[in-house]
Amino acid sequence: MAAMRADGVTIRAARAKDERSLVALDRAAWSWLSDVIPQPAEDATIFDERCTPDQYLLAELDGRIVGYIRHVPPTPLPSNQHIRQIRGLAVSPAARGRGIGRALVEAACDAARAEGIRRMTLRVLAHNAPARRLYERCGFQVDGVSPEEFWIDGAYVDDIAMGRRLNG
Repeated sequence: MAAMRADGVTIRAARAKDERSLVALDRAAWSWLSDVIPQPAEDATIFDERCTPDQYLLAELDGRIVGYIRHVPPTPLPSNQHIRQIRGLAVSPAARGRGIGRALVEAACDAARAEGIRRMTLRVLAHNAPARRLYERCGFQVDGVSPEEFWIDGAYVDDIAMGRRLNG
């Protein structure tokens, strides 16, 4: 799957050789606004037995990876394999404001829908207003709130569960 938008951004599947670029993107996009763990090290890895390239869609601009989204089954249980969960979204600070985040969310929803998936879910930190607005513009609604779920940068932060119906 590779689709070029009118502005020259291409959405494509990740490959193992993209790992170093994804680590660099994670480091550039890292913020306590969106992350619950410290910034990854330069020599960090992304891919392992639980986190594989086939779980990622990438946004490329002028041959550079400027964004990614990771979507996976929420558990290994057969009883909820009709769900996909967004477990990572990042856009390079230099590429923000171009609709790349929205394009990645919609591409993940389209890919899940093509597999017969009924619903896409995610978790977002309550203080991350830009991400919450993005998800709401993409049709996600709040499913629930876990108050004071995280202690981040000296403050308690709520964790918000959101979801969007894809099929049926």
